[in-house]
Amino acid sequence: MLSMLFMAKKRKRTLEEAIHLIQQGDAALQNEIIDSYKPFIAKTVSSVCKRYIHESDDEFSIGLIAFNEAIQKYSSEKGSSLISFAEVLIKRRVIDYIRQQAKYQDLSVDFTYGFNDDEEQQAGMIVENERSLDEFKKKTEEELRREEIIRFTAFLREFELSFQDLLEQSPKHADARKNAMIVAKKLTENEELKQILLDKKRLPIKKLEKEVSISRKTIERNRKYIIAIALVLIGDYIYLKDYIKGVLET
Repeated sequence: MLSMLFMAKKRKRTLEEAIHLIQQGDAALQNEIIDSYKPFIAKTVSSVCKRYIHESDDEFSIGLIAFNEAIQKYSSEKGSSLISFAEVLIKRRVIDYIRQQAKYQDLSVDFTYGFNDDEEQQAGMIVENERSLDEFKKKTEEELRREEIIRFTAFLREFELSFQDLLEQSPKHADARKNAMIVAKKLTENEELKQILLDKKRLPIKKLEKEVSISRKTIERNRKYIIAIALVLIGDYIYLKDYIKGVLET
């Protein structure tokens, strides 16, 4: 058991080293990694399309491009493995592709003064397809949200935090929550403060209070909430970021 755990850690470390070399410009290694992960790409695309995916399919090409994008954008600081990050990105890009295809098909239909029987049947099929697509998008986005929460929960554990902490420590008033988010945003925009948070797993309160017009006491009271929001902003958490963006823009 211990040997298996050691081997798993070694593989992960080797993969991260390979990604670093690729990001430095090793094209040959990039092609090797992409080729070895084609089964993973196909499986991930299939989970979205709900059918077997061949390498000749357009959807597979979208997945391949997304996996390559994941390699270029990946950073271990974002709180997830390359595989988890790539899976989310592939699913997101395939969903976007399906949406674009659906819009294109809708525009190809000419809705004029009336329908003959074939046109009426075609229009009915399009309406039904739109409903199915909406339902598919809803279910898929719910799945992606769940996966994002799971990844974020694992990231929180590294800082000895949990979602229960966030529920208990979240500021009660909307203005207080917004101020805490502003502090978190300031922290992530300062490379020194961000690195202290990631390396030492603590909030650099003394240095942070010099960057914001909020009292040290308020920062300390909302410490856990500020850390959590900062981790969202640092990581690749599209749905959680949308929530933060919505609050900051109000």
